[in-house]
Amino acid sequence: MSKKEEEEIIRIAKKMDKMAQKKNGAGALDLLKELRSIPMTLELLQSTRIGMSVNAIRKQSTDEEVTALAKSLIKSWKKLLDEPGGGEKSSEEKRKEQTTPVVSPAQGSPEAKEESSSSSNFSSKSDTTEVAPNMLINNFPRAPSTSDSIRLKCREMLANALQTGEDYIAIGADCEELGAQIEESIFQEFKNTDMKYKNRVRSRISNLKDMKNPNLRRTVLCGSVSPERMAKMTAEEMASDELKEMRKNLTKEAVRDHQMATTGGTQTDLFTCGKCKGKCCTYTQVQTRSADEPMTTFVFCNQCGNRWKFC
Repeated sequence: MSKKEEEEIIRIAKKMDKMAQKKNGAGALDLLKELRSIPMTLELLQSTRIGMSVNAIRKQSTDEEVTALAKSLIKSWKKLLDEPGGGEKSSEEKRKEQTTPVVSPAQGSPEAKEESSSSSNFSSKSDTTEVAPNMLINNFPRAPSTSDSIRLKCREMLANALQTGEDYIAIGADCEELGAQIEESIFQEFKNTDMKYKNRVRSRISNLKDMKNPNLRRTVLCGSVSPERMAKMTAEEMASDELKEMRKNLTKEAVRDHQMATTGGTQTDLFTCGKCKGKCCTYTQVQTRSADEPMTTFVFCNQCGNRWKFC
């Protein structure tokens, strides 16, 4: 892999990311044409994550030429994962760096594929995605096969959920194997395919497909979150950052309400209710911000039940 090519792709990726954030696609076509002229390898795709940048431009651009060229690039890069030998160059470079020799088993043989996953840092598979040499997923044992139709369907749906957003193209993850590992962990917990098992699988699929929570899917694809961990995560742990912040604010609000209920408040006629115009009120002051900020005053109308606050 050429260092110059990698730096050039990273430069383009940064520009595209800024365009996507500002929702301004001016100049995107020229950048895509530059990318088309660069010989792409599987290792470059993984180290630069250019696939996600191009996909972001494709989604937000209204220029048909930009969209078409982005789709064409992503489709051609996907072939590096799907076609046998697509990662041959990066594999050769990886083998030069290793001190122990790696024996490449015959392709298409089930025994050979099993041996490959245990004796080297990459697995060569026919008709499926080729896993990159440096992916964390190789640290996890392969899921045992099953003939149960329900389990096979669940593995398929989990794999499809992992392919949402096409992040797996840039990362180079084997979604079928990851889906099988997650399903295997769930099955080992329940030991059957009853309703609890199905509900657990459904919740994983729903969260992995959530377009508002791409970080969860990416951490699983990269191997930061193991399949076993993903199988047991709670709804709170899988939630997006936005949802976590919302829950945090609701918790703070509940604490303030509890504080008001506990203290009972002080009756006063200094405030006028905005609804009934009455002056029979109860107020409570709570420190909701930093210590050097003024306290927040919560007022309750004893006549109509209206509540309001001010600082």
